[in-house]
Amino acid sequence: MNGTRTGTVGITHPVIVVGAGPTGLLLAGDLAAAGVPVALVEKRPHKISNLSRAFGVHARTLEQLDARGLADPLLATGSTITELRLFRRLSLDLGTLPSRFPFLLITPQYEVERLLERRARELGVEFLFENEVVGLRQDDSGVDLDVRGPEGAVVTRRAAYVVGADGHRSSVRRAVGLPFPGVSVIKSLFLADVRLAEQPGSVLTVNGAGDAFAMIAAFGDGWYRVMGWSRRHEVPDDVPLDLDEVKDVTRRALGTDYGMHDARWLSRFHSDERQAPEYRVGRVFLAGDAAHVHSPAGGQGMNTGLQDAANLGWKLAAAVRGWAPEGLLDSYQAERHPVGKAVLRSSGGLVRLARAQSPGLRAVRALVSAFAGVVPPARAKALAQISGIGYRYPAPRGAHRLTGTRAPDVALAGGGRLYEALRGGRFVLIAPRVDEAESYDGQGAREDRLAVERWAGDRRTTVLVRPDGYVAWAADAADAAVVEAALVAHLG
Repeated sequence: MNGTRTGTVGITHPVIVVGAGPTGLLLAGDLAAAGVPVALVEKRPHKISNLSRAFGVHARTLEQLDARGLADPLLATGSTITELRLFRRLSLDLGTLPSRFPFLLITPQYEVERLLERRARELGVEFLFENEVVGLRQDDSGVDLDVRGPEGAVVTRRAAYVVGADGHRSSVRRAVGLPFPGVSVIKSLFLADVRLAEQPGSVLTVNGAGDAFAMIAAFGDGWYRVMGWSRRHEVPDDVPLDLDEVKDVTRRALGTDYGMHDARWLSRFHSDERQAPEYRVGRVFLAGDAAHVHSPAGGQGMNTGLQDAANLGWKLAAAVRGWAPEGLLDSYQAERHPVGKAVLRSSGGLVRLARAQSPGLRAVRALVSAFAGVVPPARAKALAQISGIGYRYPAPRGAHRLTGTRAPDVALAGGGRLYEALRGGRFVLIAPRVDEAESYDGQGAREDRLAVERWAGDRRTTVLVRPDGYVAWAADAADAAVVEAALVAHLG
């Protein structure tokens, strides 16, 4: 990409994040919390829009927000459900999840953005609204980003690293020449925010019948989000949409339109499945919808992006602050690209089965529903994947069985819990209460990036938990020398 520079000023930033959606806001806030100055570039005017698509926050995302002290405030903005019903016959009980958050939170994306923006501002993030990326060049020491401001002047800002979190039409992704291969899985969906004369019996109402599908989610403030499609009316995104069409599809899918009225927003879109082959090109990274887009099935899109940000933020902070071990930034691709691919497969599979017309595919859907409904391991795997708590990252050969797994919110000595200890943005070393490591402080010069805690019970394992809540290293018996070697390897 090239821009015509009407004015060029050399401005140096450790990190520039492009895109002020949920992914960019969480990432910028994490960097600022780690003491890294960060600028957040957004081409839209400053406004928290009520027209965003996402409305579900899964358990793993809530755990990540809990590690930032944000989960409880977000819970106050919505309602929770403990059952997900798929294909009528298959019900997944979220209440069985081994998490502090055994449910799906129904709250609009704008509530997530409002909370994350407030945090980012309090931490000192520099916001640059109505600024659009029009060019990008990089070398071994940094990235030059050409940014066109609201008056039309183009300013070149130089950063050590740039992250594109600027959505599926990412300017950053195009600027580094990355393709975005994939397909349109649903050619025509609609979204509407409406009021209802009759209340549905559930916070989330979903069903498909014949050639129609509809879903209604209650925001808890009198507004309801409606999403749906009809096979008999697949049209381009720019074809006008009216409330009568929304009501008709909803009646066919759900048996009633619940007396819909007063739509404040009506929109069409199509649902793509796409993924960039690389999430890193030199000093430029991609996260969220800039890196991957999914079908809406399972409500995993925003959640996957927020977890990208949680993975990348502490690694970039380590690189900027000079203590990142070799290969740490490359681990972002190794860890998050497979997760994005898995979400693409699972959400795409769900929507294809939901839209099944042929007898063969309908038979497959019935078989999947029956199998997952009666086989506990299959049901548990589906729950773990949709909620996000089941993903683990690659571990070195010979590593402890816990390495790479999500760390549960365990109790710590003194009455605290792990995700409270993670709120400092540091690694947390959890050691046995009585051990040769008891006298080992473990912090020293690493106090800015390491907290040392003890198990509340008699557990003998020593565990090093990363800032994003995954196990970096563990040992069943470790003396001070072994622990020190692990800390050198992971924290420098």
